[in-house]
Amino acid sequence: MYQLYYFPLNASMAPHFILEELQVDFELVKVDRKTSAQKSSDYLALNPAGRIPTLVVDDLVIFESAAICIHLAESHPSSNLLPDIGSPSRSKFFQWIMYLTNTVQAELMVYFYPQKHTTAESYTANIVEAQESRITDMFELLDKELENKEFLVGENITICDFYLFMLAVWADEMKKPPLAFKNLAKYLGGLAKQQAIITVCQKENLSLADYQ
Repeated sequence: MYQLYYFPLNASMAPHFILEELQVDFELVKVDRKTSAQKSSDYLALNPAGRIPTLVVDDLVIFESAAICIHLAESHPSSNLLPDIGSPSRSKFFQWIMYLTNTVQAELMVYFYPQKHTTAESYTANIVEAQESRITDMFELLDKELENKEFLVGENITICDFYLFMLAVWADEMKKPPLAFKNLAKYLGGLAKQQAIITVCQKENLSLADYQ
């Protein structure tokens, strides 16, 4: 059975979506960020990066959200959450999952934790302002990509869609949130009807009212 070390609405949300979508047996193990439990010696023994999430299955331990999602999809190929080798969609899948995790997610981390990116506290507001502009441009790019599309890659839901939904949730209080974009709003509204997303949001105490 899988064990997912998680915290609600954290980077563990995407793997949580995938586990629910796969309908496999799994256990949620809460890592309380409020008490910095991710920095405890017990947790660091599992995940030396001291970050959430971590997936444990048998003797295998994996960290990094996107890596966990890809591992789960490859372990359950019939799910079609990852395009097959040789599929025209496979390269696009890797393009977008890398963009989401290496670009959008990384820039969101600077937006949320500006104090970690400067030694001058007086500059944090400027960092937040600059990041919000950068991230808005990224969502504009995604909005254009999603014109007349139900899913980000191909004709079926993939890891990319669950991952983008997670990032959109994080950005929902920006001056121009993802739901303010026409194509993104329609896309996210469709994803919000997926049972895996409904179930996870119930478990993690997130209302989907804005997406309906």
